[in-house]
Amino acid sequence: MARAARLLRSPLSLLLSAVFLFSTHVFAVSAVLGIDLGTEYIKAALVKPGIPLEIVLTKDSRRKETSAVAFKPSPNGPKSGSYPERAYGSDAMALAPRFPGDVYPNIKAILGLPADSAEVKEYAVRHPALRVETNKLRGTAAFKSASAFTAEEEAWMVEELLAMELQSIRGNAEALAGPASSVRSVVITVPPFYTIEEKRAVTLAADLAGFKVLSLISDGLAVGLNYATSRQFPNLNEGGKPEHHMIFDMGAGSTKATILKFQSRTVKDIGKFNKTVQEVQVLGSGWDRTLGGDALNSLIVDDMVVKFADSPKAKKASVAAESVKAHGRAIASLTKEAERLRHVLSANQLSQASFEGLYDDVDFRYKITRADFEEMALGHAERVGAAIQNALDMAGLTIKDLDSVILHGGASRTPFVQRELEKVLGSADKIRTNVNSDEAAVFGAGFRAAEISPSFRVKEIRVSEGAAYPAGFKWKTDEGKPKHQKLWTATSHLGAPAKEITFSNREDFSVEFYQLTAPDVEASTKVLTTKNLTATVEELTEKYKCEKTDMRLKVSVRLLSDNGEVDVTKATLECETDETEKGFVDGVKNLFGFGKKDQQPLKDGEEADPSSSSTTAESSTKTTKNKKASASASSGSAASAAASSFADAKPATKKQLIVIPVEFVVEKSGVPQLPKEDLLALKDRIKAFEASDRSRRLREETLNQLESFTYKVRDLIENEAFIGASTEEERATLEKKTNEASDWLYGEGADATREELKSRLKELQDIVVPVQTRIEEAAKRPELVKGLKEALNTTKTFLADIKDKIAEHEAFQSSQVIASSVSSTSTNTDTTTETAAPSPSTTEGAFDDLDDDESASKKSTTTTKTADAMDDLVKERGPVPPLYTAEDLQESEELYESISIWLEEKLVAQEKLGATDDPVLRVKDLTTKRDKLDKAGMDLAMKGVRNFERSKKSESSSSSSSKKAKKTATASGKAGKKSGKPKQIRLEPGKDGKMPSEEEINEMLKEFMAEQDAAAPSNTEEKVEEVKAEEPQQPEEEPQRKHEEL
Repeated sequence: MARAARLLRSPLSLLLSAVFLFSTHVFAVSAVLGIDLGTEYIKAALVKPGIPLEIVLTKDSRRKETSAVAFKPSPNGPKSGSYPERAYGSDAMALAPRFPGDVYPNIKAILGLPADSAEVKEYAVRHPALRVETNKLRGTAAFKSASAFTAEEEAWMVEELLAMELQSIRGNAEALAGPASSVRSVVITVPPFYTIEEKRAVTLAADLAGFKVLSLISDGLAVGLNYATSRQFPNLNEGGKPEHHMIFDMGAGSTKATILKFQSRTVKDIGKFNKTVQEVQVLGSGWDRTLGGDALNSLIVDDMVVKFADSPKAKKASVAAESVKAHGRAIASLTKEAERLRHVLSANQLSQASFEGLYDDVDFRYKITRADFEEMALGHAERVGAAIQNALDMAGLTIKDLDSVILHGGASRTPFVQRELEKVLGSADKIRTNVNSDEAAVFGAGFRAAEISPSFRVKEIRVSEGAAYPAGFKWKTDEGKPKHQKLWTATSHLGAPAKEITFSNREDFSVEFYQLTAPDVEASTKVLTTKNLTATVEELTEKYKCEKTDMRLKVSVRLLSDNGEVDVTKATLECETDETEKGFVDGVKNLFGFGKKDQQPLKDGEEADPSSSSTTAESSTKTTKNKKASASASSGSAASAAASSFADAKPATKKQLIVIPVEFVVEKSGVPQLPKEDLLALKDRIKAFEASDRSRRLREETLNQLESFTYKVRDLIENEAFIGASTEEERATLEKKTNEASDWLYGEGADATREELKSRLKELQDIVVPVQTRIEEAAKRPELVKGLKEALNTTKTFLADIKDKIAEHEAFQSSQVIASSVSSTSTNTDTTTETAAPSPSTTEGAFDDLDDDESASKKSTTTTKTADAMDDLVKERGPVPPLYTAEDLQESEELYESISIWLEEKLVAQEKLGATDDPVLRVKDLTTKRDKLDKAGMDLAMKGVRNFERSKKSESSSSSSSKKAKKTATASGKAGKKSGKPKQIRLEPGKDGKMPSEEEINEMLKEFMAEQDAAAPSNTEEKVEEVKAEEPQQPEEEPQRKHEEL
């Protein structure tokens, strides 16, 4: 019991109980999301109970959303403290020709990069209308709005813009998940070349959008994971060889080649069982950060600009190519058409485009062939093979080692790209298109999210991500000498067991971890700083006598599997010291006679016993005497021998390892992290933007309601029913206010607030709604009045019938009381002490038809006897007892009276009103009264059922013993007859799950009453049988008569 009590009080048990309690509520409705964060498009897949793995559609039902966000400037200009309208996806791109300075597409390419990097500069050239600035704190790229905000508004970080796009995706996902569903957990795909800083930028954007990132996964591994979900690979335990596949992914922004190893193995499962798991490992990756669809589009845009500048109309207008490239609207229009032309050329040999007023009101027509396009992209085609070769070199494989090359990404379908792949691979035999080139990555991310989440159970596939970049650390010794060591290679697997590194520093110092993003570029990622190393060294020196030269600081580090960050698991200071063995010290103590722990001091009057020199006493007296004799003889020699051995002995020692934990702090380094205050400010700004969007949507809904209501009023004014129910003054006022509202909407009310719009709408509704109410009331009132009257009549008849039965039963009971008192007096006078006379109530009439003459009884028929017995029983018992009492009817009677009076008064008042007057007898009131009456009737019916069941139970319990005795006496004659049980009314839900209606309950009650009335003859027959059972036994020779009587 004590052990069980301790277990119940243990913190672990309490924690497990709390986890179980909350998990039953949290995980039951949890949903996870996988996002394929592409340069040009963003795709998402939702996993939820009931939704295994489904693509999240956009608001216009597309399976992918264009990666763009736009700020639509207000027609009246920006206002301080207000936010413009936002647009996403294709809606945002549609605004690019009009507002090129407030549309931000393909921002993934510059995420987390410094503002002065080559990628950011290239992005600024492709989008000349965007104003790129440098964030003061982080030094990364930010954008200043051209005309949507005031000049005081701070520039928007790239992470904030991406957070807005992710927020839109989350809204679509929650709409798919259903009402009251929240989607927070997410797995996001990133390119394999993303550095730690770029991954942190993705995580920051997701955090600003309200997501919790379960893990980041590389594009190639996500495709490979989706490839493995429907396949089984060779088992290593059975002698199988792994499969090697390359994922070639060419998208809008970059080209990636990832080599994966697929295999399976048998591992130990729960208990004595084994299981087979699939494994997907990244062996190597190669990439080209700028080779993609955007780069190919830029080739077409540059050719367009050159040909436009060379056109006769442009030359006449003195248009220069540099001016066109710096013109935001012109470049936005050309970029949009360039992408369309590239897609057309993938399936056709020729394509063309036309522009009206492209620049300086000069029109332009452009034609391009596939041959011209491939000639322009010749240098880009040669870069395809470099990415593949880099991946092979990192993995240590050759093309012959590959089982297949799986294509992914939209740009991989370009004809010259596939020809270049065939050229690099030697043939097209290994090229495969057996995965969805657009959605394989998002499905893999969704599967990974479900695998990590504890809410789902999926096929077990173990993945191993590659580091992609070498990494190491550097520090300074106590003497100030810099040290540098490489710890991980590009092929090191994330999530692998921790590595232990040893330092000889004995004073607090710092260790800087870095990522080798380029041959000579060491990007700092984290800094480890010890807090008490110096104090721990002093402790080892003073307490354990350790030499400083023998001390070593050991630190265990690893790379996290979800984002590749350095994780320091522990830091300890160790040293080895010599420890004297315990046996030598105990020998010295024994030598001088004070090593015996069980020796007791002598008491007063006792003498020392020489035989007590050891802890074990001898059992025989003879042995004790021998010991006393030998002890005195050998005491001198033993002492001298012990002294000589002590002089020559050396203490025995052993090595002891002393380990003391060292406190440390790990901080992120590199690009400065946002302080908590700044992070909260960014979240608040995004929330304020979202609230502004919500308010704008509500205002637009009110505006649409007002506008549609004005059109509706114009139709109502000419409607005959509306004219009949309204006065001339009402129609004139309505027409005037409608015209005023229409003029105001297209004038001053264009920028009105939602409250002003609601006020205008209410003015019109205050006139229209009462008239429409009159029309509806006049149409519905007659039927409701008729139904209420019928219900009142039914209630009146029902109550009167019950009251009659109650009065009849009460009269019978009164007569029975009088008869019983008279019979009791007569009986007391005639009763003798020897034999008691039968009760008149049981003998009167019950045996009138029984004659002593046997021939007379034979001539009687069963029908005559039964009829006589029924009459006698009615005289004895009286009418059937009612199911109700007078108190049961009181509530229904009062309700009937009140409703009847109310209806009569309202009908009189309503008849005095005209068609244009507001009714006094309203549909709502009629419905309420009818509901009250129906409820009272149902309550009364249920009360009758309960009263009946209660009376039957009391009757059966009081007469069970006597009936049992009588039935035993006549058991031979009633062997085949059913025992009669009172029927009960069962009110149970039907197949549709609804309870019976009031009409059905009334019908059941009527049937029940009819059955009770019909049951009276059967009760009489039973009484006759009981009477016959009390007759004297008939002789054996008259079985026929007995049969007839029964």
